[in-house]
Amino acid sequence: MNVADSQWMAQALRLAERGLYTTSPNPRVGCVLVRDGKVVGEGWHERAGESHAEVHALRAAGDATRGATAYVTLEPCSHHGRTPPCADALIAARIRRVVIAVQDPNPQVAGQGIAKLRAAGIGVESGLMEAAARELNIGFFSRMTRGTPWIRSKIAASLDGHTALANGTSKWITGAAARHDVQHWRARSCAVLTGIGTILADDPQLDVRDIPTERQPLRVVLDSRLRIPPKAKILQSGKTLIYTACSDAEKHQAIKTSGAEVKILATADGEIDVPGVLRDLGKRGINEVLVEAGRTLNGALLKAGLVDELVLYLAPKLLGDAARGLADLGELTQLQQGVALQWNDVRQVGGDLRIVARISKEK
Repeated sequence: MNVADSQWMAQALRLAERGLYTTSPNPRVGCVLVRDGKVVGEGWHERAGESHAEVHALRAAGDATRGATAYVTLEPCSHHGRTPPCADALIAARIRRVVIAVQDPNPQVAGQGIAKLRAAGIGVESGLMEAAARELNIGFFSRMTRGTPWIRSKIAASLDGHTALANGTSKWITGAAARHDVQHWRARSCAVLTGIGTILADDPQLDVRDIPTERQPLRVVLDSRLRIPPKAKILQSGKTLIYTACSDAEKHQAIKTSGAEVKILATADGEIDVPGVLRDLGKRGINEVLVEAGRTLNGALLKAGLVDELVLYLAPKLLGDAARGLADLGELTQLQQGVALQWNDVRQVGGDLRIVARISKEK
């Protein structure tokens, strides 16, 4: 592979990003077809159930596909799903060479697309810009390899790590630019998850606003005793799923009347089985979950090792020791008991600082 290969793959990745808000539960994929140093066709996967990136690119290229090189951000599929195999389409188009960023983790593909292309005499190279391609589909890889979504927790706090005053006042700690930025994280997520404490305190809607999107994320509420008010805003529009440990039929019916789904997932001690919730979301095709919750749920998820990434918006203000912290981790007696982080991205958004940090696997 050479510099030109990197150039075309970077273009394919930019195309794939166009499906950031729309492809769920499918991965975001881009494809560029190049012949004699010129682009003859390009495309990206736009929506689940519709044509994949390779097919869009082949259609755009028409008769110019023979002898071309295809740059694809994810291994072409080899199985019949809602659309025919893309590997077959590339073979039929007489593509000479295929450069792939990363192998598909889906067990239905997982190298079989590459094998099919090579069996047809097509040269295949893989691994170019693999890290960027994985990052673009971090939730899809998580669901395919772990059976659970990528869990990203969004927290707005003061510089000294507080999310609200002692009396509960929290609007608005961060500025308008940061709040608008959150909408993009919601839009790319398959689901937004919160706890009953946040519902009772703030009555949020947790939908995507102020940016163009044709798909709203599933709203998920953890409510062990089913205390959610039937008139809560989160129940009024869009799809809402409530996980509970409560089996009260009357409460279930009151919530179901609003159109929400209620599912019991309980532990032996009568609490919600949160790891079971994540497995269930994975089975539902949920790739990325954005947690927007308070210190209790954030703390519980962090202590259980269920959070993959934090998106922290830090406002340039101090709220003092009496204010509420961002996560209830209990009393720690040793520094190594804390949650270790790795910086992934740090930038200023309006007047606030946005930190994207991954949970470190090393203490």
